[in-house]
Amino acid sequence: MVGIVCRPDTHQKLQMLSADAQYDLACACGSNADDARRRGSEGRWIYPVTLPNGGRTVLFKTLMSNVCMSDCKYCPLRRQQDIPRCSLTPEETAKTFLDYHNQRRVFGLFLSSGLVGTPDATMDRLNTTAYLLRRKHSFKGYIHLKIIPGAGRAAIEQALSLADAVSLNIETPGEKYLARLSGKKDYIRDIVEPIKLISGLTARGCKYAKVKHTTQFIVGAAGESDAEIVKYVWGLYDRLKLHRVYFSAYQKGLGEPTIAGESVSNAGSSPTRLGDPAPPKTMPEARAPSRSQTDAFVREHRLYQVDFLIRKYGFTGLDIVFEESGNLSLAADPKEVWASRHPEAFPVDVNRAPRGALLKVPGLGPVTVGNILTARRAGRIAGIEDIGRPSLTSTRSVGSRLEKARKYLSF
Repeated sequence: MVGIVCRPDTHQKLQMLSADAQYDLACACGSNADDARRRGSEGRWIYPVTLPNGGRTVLFKTLMSNVCMSDCKYCPLRRQQDIPRCSLTPEETAKTFLDYHNQRRVFGLFLSSGLVGTPDATMDRLNTTAYLLRRKHSFKGYIHLKIIPGAGRAAIEQALSLADAVSLNIETPGEKYLARLSGKKDYIRDIVEPIKLISGLTARGCKYAKVKHTTQFIVGAAGESDAEIVKYVWGLYDRLKLHRVYFSAYQKGLGEPTIAGESVSNAGSSPTRLGDPAPPKTMPEARAPSRSQTDAFVREHRLYQVDFLIRKYGFTGLDIVFEESGNLSLAADPKEVWASRHPEAFPVDVNRAPRGALLKVPGLGPVTVGNILTARRAGRIAGIEDIGRPSLTSTRSVGSRLEKARKYLSF
């Protein structure tokens, strides 16, 4: 049985639909506390996010409908659930978004939906909203549209013609894992082939090359290992040239109790460590997470760190070190784990090493490495204190990250 709200107004619909949009984080998470799940104080539909290019902004983020014909076992909106359901029309969505945009309270729009009828029918609602904004109201700002699994080529191309970014959630690293979560979705037909299509249409030199293409994994619901996820992440970046991959830790209690969302701990790893981010909350009023859920969020964080190593530090999928379980260590940063397994790579000569070698040093990021390359063109770097200064004539104490790097460097 489906709960019905009798004739809710637009604001009441937003209260429900924006709250339900919290489960889709494909434009909302990153590898540090600043990128964690959070919402603005003015309303659940005002959402601070990190964009695929790394910039930060505030989006109007909601579902168009929480009616859903799909059966994803990890999702609290699956069709078997008895919850209040409602939908926004394209006209309601466009008008409400513009009201907030004209007040300068939001920068752009992140729009998704449950599966209402067929994938193409649902895409028509999303695309019509974007069309109204672009063509009728001449909105030239940021729009992110979710691509519904199973959508046809025409619907996907229309979305690409209207959006600045699109995302289709890959959900799991492989067909066998999706089969554990859904009996309705076909992994190859509904997810992999559309992702390949979008990648082709957004490739360099193609018509929609300016459109960002992202995806998201649901981590822990199907019992997959981190090694399997990272293998797919590397393929998505290396072969399909996606702009960002996001990760969402499965949250215990949201899905069916039969799925494998409980086992996320690694043998020999403790659940909380000094220096790890505080476990993010999906909602401001959420209770403190359990120990197993804390591990799930740390696991998500480790995957984001690996993502940064691949995108920003020159690591490949083969460089990532896993425990015997196939998972990343919850106790240590994956870059430090790599360094501990490759003592032959250290110490790195600050004054001679190429950029790639410097990026392998724990504690050194792309900005610091760029500063090193600039500074050593002007003269020899004599010690760690020189790296910690904006220029060789200024003074600044050495931070914790550079202290971490000290033992891996020579001068």
